[in-house]
Amino acid sequence: MSDPRVAMVAGEASGDLLAGLVLDGLRARWPDLQSSGIGGPQMARRGFQAQWPSERLAVHGYNMDVFRRLAELLRIRKQLRERLLRERPGVFIGVDAPDFNLGLETALKAAGIPTVHFVCPSIWAWRADRVDKIRRAADHVLCIFPFEPDLLAQHGIAATYVGHPLANVIPLQPDRAAARQKLGLAPEDTVVAILPGSRQSEIKYLALRFFQAAALILEAQPAIKFVVPAVPTLRTQIEALATEAGMAGRIQMVAGQSHTVLAACDLTLIASGTATLEAALFKRPMVIAYNMHWFSWRMMQRKQLQPWVGLPNILCRDFVVPELLQDAATPQALADACLQWLAPSASARIAALEATFTALHHSLQRDTAQLATDAIQKIIATRAS
Repeated sequence: MSDPRVAMVAGEASGDLLAGLVLDGLRARWPDLQSSGIGGPQMARRGFQAQWPSERLAVHGYNMDVFRRLAELLRIRKQLRERLLRERPGVFIGVDAPDFNLGLETALKAAGIPTVHFVCPSIWAWRADRVDKIRRAADHVLCIFPFEPDLLAQHGIAATYVGHPLANVIPLQPDRAAARQKLGLAPEDTVVAILPGSRQSEIKYLALRFFQAAALILEAQPAIKFVVPAVPTLRTQIEALATEAGMAGRIQMVAGQSHTVLAACDLTLIASGTATLEAALFKRPMVIAYNMHWFSWRMMQRKQLQPWVGLPNILCRDFVVPELLQDAATPQALADACLQWLAPSASARIAALEATFTALHHSLQRDTAQLATDAIQKIIATRAS
């Protein structure tokens, strides 16, 4: 098979990282691979030619930002669709960004261009209505969770489990001592990591509650150390909210380094999202919380399909860690949940959680780049024949 021309669209930094892994596998199989579309710096390092940067697709939730950006996003998608229908790449790979990619994939698939979607939309959690869209859009879905291919097969959608890339990045046995040394923390310190999110809207709705909870925890256990891995562009906003909560000078804020902080901590108070899976892979106890605009919350509640929101709980099919959402995420409730993990009597509970998360880690470890490339090659070959 000659080296195919690949078109890709990846939205946000997380999609850029995933797409970079896929490109590693594709370029190992086809050294002269040509790839283009919408992507970010990780993809560019692999020779990807971006007609638009991936951050142009970065919109979140049900808010006015989405509505303001809608015309721009539709225009970009129309221009890209017309270009790809003219150029007819060997395969199109949509990486996450389902609201953008599924519509584009549908048009390309109908025109006979093979389509692959990487990261199954969360039809098992929020959006069952997307099943029909996925079937129309994708010849094949690359899944990062082991239960997804069987679920998709029930709806006549071909899929391959390729593992979760984070499971290969995060070590099975994190080096807590080295992480603490890097952060200037003592081995005997009790450390709580505060991760209020990486988006401005998350900081707006969560950070103050988290810092108010930290103040209450300090009242109960004054020796506790708090560390916040802050997104550099949001650091000023985060520091202001910490000051408002009376925590100025009581927290250690570092630029990024979320993995180092999770490796170092005893417990994390954390916003629901991919970071909770990272915390689980670091085998750390956690309290998951989320709060958003009331309209977005009502929309999400109407679409919720199961009792869990946090990824560790979804994957374990149980409330292995507490979730405090929306009005339930009060500073006092967050502090109480954290203090339960920090109590001496919690040692057996923590040991059981570490064993659960170790088993989860093993289940997510796969050679993602090779498995994804194998599946993509089969789709190209099938369509070509």
